[in-house]
Amino acid sequence: MDLTLKIWRQASVDEDGKMVDYSISDVSPDMSFLEMMDMHNEQLINKGEDPVAFDHDCREGICGMCSMFINGEAHGPDRLVTTCQLHMRKFKDGDTIVIEPFRANAFPVIKDLAVDRSAFDRIQQAGGFVSVNTSGNTQDANAIPIDKHNADKAFDAATCIGCGACVASCKNASAMLFVSAKVSQYALLPQGKVEATDRVLNMVKQMDEEGFGNCTNTGACEVECPKGISLENIARMNSEYLYASLKG
Repeated sequence: MDLTLKIWRQASVDEDGKMVDYSISDVSPDMSFLEMMDMHNEQLINKGEDPVAFDHDCREGICGMCSMFINGEAHGPDRLVTTCQLHMRKFKDGDTIVIEPFRANAFPVIKDLAVDRSAFDRIQQAGGFVSVNTSGNTQDANAIPIDKHNADKAFDAATCIGCGACVASCKNASAMLFVSAKVSQYALLPQGKVEATDRVLNMVKQMDEEGFGNCTNTGACEVECPKGISLENIARMNSEYLYASLKG
């Protein structure tokens, strides 16, 4: 396939960026999107030009690092996949592909398509964990009976990989789906109920301090989420937050 790529180029967080047009030929439909980007960067390097910076790591749809906004959609036109799982057969010969970084005030651009998503890390640090007594009297987690329905819901929430597609897809750049998944992951389990009140209050407070927008129930976050995290988690987090606020 022969394609035209319109790629956002930005040297650093302090400089203005712009869209730059490139042409690429002989792209196999069996290539992954990142393999196509590797091919393009190799051509740029051979020309003595600066390659396009983008995040990637496992390339197995697990880490969420490969976040790109492709033709107006987080992770591209496919569903329930990350960018590294997107294949070029989703495009046609002669197509123009617009490639941008995830855009949100809380995700400043580092360079080109790479953004700083450490805001998610700080939200996690505010409460996305369970404190465990390791004095030698620790109870085996497998010995604690958990309702099958709750266990399934907790596992579903835990599949969130923190890629930020929900933020990039939301017109308000809200992080509610991400935060609610992390809150739900623990709120449904007995191990997480001990710190439930502090957890939801601290994580929501940190989310607001990072500058993410509010949720207005548009639902784009769930549609674009590569792991299909449900909006049900946002409802659960709101319930947990109200209870925690009233409890004081």
